[in-house]
Amino acid sequence: MTNPEIAASPQAGALWPQTLVGVGVLLTGLLLAMGAIDISSEAGYGGVGPNFLPWLVSIVLTICGGWIIWEARTGGFRELEAAPDEEPAYWPGFVWVSAGLLLNAALITTLGFILSCTLAYVLAVQGLRRANGQAAANQPRTWLLDCLTGFLIAAPVYWAFTKFLAINLPGLTNTGWL
Repeated sequence: MTNPEIAASPQAGALWPQTLVGVGVLLTGLLLAMGAIDISSEAGYGGVGPNFLPWLVSIVLTICGGWIIWEARTGGFRELEAAPDEEPAYWPGFVWVSAGLLLNAALITTLGFILSCTLAYVLAVQGLRRANGQAAANQPRTWLLDCLTGFLIAAPVYWAFTKFLAINLPGLTNTGWL
């Protein structure tokens, strides 16, 4: 059931990777739906229960995954431009950003929201600076400025969630201010 025009096209080799992306998105949506089954549906503030957002995201991901698969199997992403001959991906930058995200997840209950998010910010920015080839990335002033900026972003977010929205986030102290 293969279209002969598609099989002969230069993009024919790109159809399977595109299909695999669609399958990945579809499976992510289905797995999220399986997880959402266990979340309580009791209506909370504003009449929306805690399972609303997981169900919404799972439905959208499932639809998008199916659509991507359909697009890939009926000719591929038709408007996709050919990839220009550029430099390969900068993998050390990917490692910096990934380390920031993983350390944030691992240390949020130990360091608290503000410090763990500051660390995530600093590591992600370092990865982006290095990927951009900034010479100042390794200078102590840059690290200090990144730490200060990360703190100035994370602290108001923490205080807004804990003080104004009454949402519990892990803190470093029991005072609710750090």
